[in-house]
Amino acid sequence: MYLELGTTRFDITTRALVMGILNRTPDSFFDGGEYWSFDDFIRQAEVLGDEGADFLDVGGVKAGPGPEVTVEEEMERVVPAIAALSARFDLPISVDTFRASVLHESLNAGACVGNDISGFGDPAFLEVAARHGASVVATHVRIGPRIADPAPIYDDVRADITDFLRVRTEWAQAAGIPDERIMVDAGLDLGKTPQMSLELLRHSDDLVDLGFPVFLSASNKGFLGEVGGTEVGDRREATWGAHTLGIALGCRILRAHDVKGNRRIADMMSAILQHRRD
Repeated sequence: MYLELGTTRFDITTRALVMGILNRTPDSFFDGGEYWSFDDFIRQAEVLGDEGADFLDVGGVKAGPGPEVTVEEEMERVVPAIAALSARFDLPISVDTFRASVLHESLNAGACVGNDISGFGDPAFLEVAARHGASVVATHVRIGPRIADPAPIYDDVRADITDFLRVRTEWAQAAGIPDERIMVDAGLDLGKTPQMSLELLRHSDDLVDLGFPVFLSASNKGFLGEVGGTEVGDRREATWGAHTLGIALGCRILRAHDVKGNRRIADMMSAILQHRRD
């Protein structure tokens, strides 16, 4: 299986890629705005690059509820940041946004991936991505981004999420985006109870069967804290466990705050899987 990000083509048959998370938000659930200043943001990007990130993900609006962030504010946060990263690093850059207008400006600034947690809720999102030749991430969310969903109900959580993502990949294909530029993400914690997220993680191969690269976003998330009784800053090992299982089940993109640790996990799992394949 291959994944195309910009002009780079990755063989992900046994290799998992590590996406380094870069928050341009003052209220990130993980770092709480530690890299809000532009200089700190660039320094953190350098750290993630040195630690072995395959690509970088820039987000200007956190996924959970919080103060309103207008389109203009989001663009001010992410577009100059993407332009700076594009000038400094020879790495593909993703923008974490659910707005087509922000995607458009971000792609013009040097991004090549649209990471959309809304499941393509903006009707123009896929058209913009296709016009720019960008890759996309289709993520499941039950209601929508930035909306609290403390008691979600599904007929069958595994089947509902798989069906949702199957439809979104069909939308992407219909928009003219090649299969090698489409990724799917179960959206752990997004409108799911901790037990639902665990079930989806345990059955990650459901998404593998859709035939697209599977994107895993478990890093430091709330369901890990619920299981282990840990605060957000103490979930590194839990993240490693979740990501290791995900790779074994076929996930091939790890979205991670801790690039160094996840790079080591990805490389070890690649060696194990390659040996099994040989």
